[in-house]
Amino acid sequence: MVAAPSIELLWWEGCPSWPEALADLRAAAAGAGLDPGAIEVREITSWERAEAERFPGSPTIRIDGRDIDPSGAGEEEAPALTCRLYRLRDGRPSPTPDPADLREALERAAARA
Repeated sequence: MVAAPSIELLWWEGCPSWPEALADLRAAAAGAGLDPGAIEVREITSWERAEAERFPGSPTIRIDGRDIDPSGAGEEEAPALTCRLYRLRDGRPSPTPDPADLREALERAAARA
């Protein structure tokens, strides 16, 4: 049996959208049959932590250590203490990931578990 996936939400205090992202993430985890209480929520408080975590901005969501949206402001971007910008499926900018993208990423992770 494979262990449940590791799910993380990294945030920065200057970003007002991380609570919404966390609520969406918990809902998507529950919908995928994963324990929303197992989500690790970590605040990034310094430039040094941002560098160590490869933190491209807040909120960042990772499943098994991989950014759910490595394009745009994802894993390839320089670390930053800033708000992150996502793109919804219809192309509009958003401060949080598209809920459908969250669901799909978590469903894939749950299927591997």
